[in-house]
Amino acid sequence: MMRRQALQLLGRALHTSAPRAPALRRPQLAAVGGWRSGGAPAGFFSTDAAAGASAAAGAAQGGSKSEAAAAASSGAVQGGSKPAAAAAVAQGSGGGGQDGKSEQDKGKSVRGGPVSWLSFLLLLVTGGGIIVYYDKEKKRHIEELKNKTNSVKPAQSVGTAAIGGPFSLLNHDGKPVTEKDFLGKWTLLYFGFTHCPDICPDELQKMSAALNKIKEKEKLEIVPVFISVDPERDTVEQVHDYVKEFHEDLIGLTGTSEEIRKVARAYRVYYMKTEEEGSDYLVDHSIVMYLMNPKMEFVKFFGKNYDEDTLAQGIIKEIREHKSS
Repeated sequence: MMRRQALQLLGRALHTSAPRAPALRRPQLAAVGGWRSGGAPAGFFSTDAAAGASAAAGAAQGGSKSEAAAAASSGAVQGGSKPAAAAAVAQGSGGGGQDGKSEQDKGKSVRGGPVSWLSFLLLLVTGGGIIVYYDKEKKRHIEELKNKTNSVKPAQSVGTAAIGGPFSLLNHDGKPVTEKDFLGKWTLLYFGFTHCPDICPDELQKMSAALNKIKEKEKLEIVPVFISVDPERDTVEQVHDYVKEFHEDLIGLTGTSEEIRKVARAYRVYYMKTEEEGSDYLVDHSIVMYLMNPKMEFVKFFGKNYDEDTLAQGIIKEIREHKSS
């Protein structure tokens, strides 16, 4: 009897001192047992499921759907309550989702705008640098062109124009004359005809006035020469009377048709009869004066656009350059 009582007291003491199982495990086991036996009644969920739903709701309020779904899923697995997890996710989507979306929109408005102040500043700096670089390159290119231009030396003539050549004519006194008779002298040649109504007299007067000015200013002796391109009418006597009307030193030359053709070809002179009416006709011809140096080499020609002053200046310039070279 006493042994039985002693064993009972020992059993009570052991029962009192032994640790109790956590209270949360019972509802979980009950829930599991309930689902196994045919499903829990409506509205039944375990303590762990409630904790999972609470965690899902908290994560959803924080604005992260992925965290809410993870928490809800974890709670549903632990507690076996899918409706609670779904409700928590829905609550997070409806409440905290709007806040998360607004934060994302704010981020886009800041980072995704078309132009920021930093990019605008970089654009200005880059554009200014390009302009400065282009301006420097342009100035450098201009300087190079100037240097190249200044460094180029005037090229010396490698030859003379193919103007001039030998001829044999008669002067206004009837004496034979060739190009050699003019060697050692500066010569100014003009081709025309004595029946010319206006151009030839004007050109010969201009020649005479220019030669007089050159003689006064530079003390230069230049021989003026008139060569007829109308051999049929310009006889020696006709030429003699004609040249004395313009200048005392003017030499008149004429010849046969073949001789005139030859000298005109040598000096690249054009001439042709026009408006022939019986014995009265005109001769169309080049209106040019040829300056020949003392070697009877072509130097320069002067057209109708020169007046007596520019003609005198042009002749003086050519003679000076010839002497200095």
